[in-house]
Amino acid sequence: MKRYPSYLKLYESGELKERVEKLYTRLENCDICPHRCEVNRLKDEKGFCKTGEKVIVSSFFPHRGEEFPIRGYRGSGTVFFSYCNMRCVYCQNYDISHLGEGKLYSPEEIASIMLYLQEEECHNINWVSPSHVVPQLVKALYIAVKNGLKIPVVYNTSSYDSIETLKLLDGIVDIYLPDIKYLKEDYGRRYSKVKNYPETVKEAIKEMHRQVGDLKTDENGIAYRGVLVRHLVLPEDISTTKDVIEFLKTVSPDMHVNIMPQYHPYYRAFEYPELSRRIKSDEFLKALKYAQDAGLNLVND
Repeated sequence: MKRYPSYLKLYESGELKERVEKLYTRLENCDICPHRCEVNRLKDEKGFCKTGEKVIVSSFFPHRGEEFPIRGYRGSGTVFFSYCNMRCVYCQNYDISHLGEGKLYSPEEIASIMLYLQEEECHNINWVSPSHVVPQLVKALYIAVKNGLKIPVVYNTSSYDSIETLKLLDGIVDIYLPDIKYLKEDYGRRYSKVKNYPETVKEAIKEMHRQVGDLKTDENGIAYRGVLVRHLVLPEDISTTKDVIEFLKTVSPDMHVNIMPQYHPYYRAFEYPELSRRIKSDEFLKALKYAQDAGLNLVND
């Protein structure tokens, strides 16, 4: 059965163009993410995310390391955006997220990247760390659709997202790939340097699920719509996994989740003794059991 991404309907109705205009207006006094820095990014002023009007792209390629429903057999068309609206002290991609490694791209150039990834037969377009650059990406999408883009968009996020921005993505994004790090306020402040992380991430994931529902896959097991949550297990239960699982179950008892064991103390993690080691096998198995006992759908890398 042939399935088409929902953004095609928005394009045909003219709504996609209107969304671009609404989002760009918000860049003038930027409130795209929860930081609400109120700088004029159209004049290249920069706030917390250190990003002006143009977007920095670190890399793009058919990614074959994502979860199977995302990568499938031909890879996920991944575009890594530089900088981030969080400052996780243990970030494994700190050269991208903290240091801004990459090259400036216009929406027209990003549209060309997406069309290239479609030509490479990727199953989807995977926006990695998009929360701070949504207007530019929706404009790039509009240009790409005019030129033949017709594969789903994956919104691959740390979940520190603005509800107002997410609502403008309703009908644009078919697959949400959010991450939940922890559900304690002081952990968000200490380890990710953001305020109100637990409440922000909860509201964001509820909104994502409202839009696209539980993960749906085709006859080959490839996702075409829905939410798949990632949760990285951290040492000393800093990841508050039991609370995370209990929350996800309230959103949907059929939620799909990837409990990830690959934590490694990157970047500044050694400045925090509690984060300065790999997790133990029993820590991971305990986290995995929480999800199993809750009856959630487990998805592996």
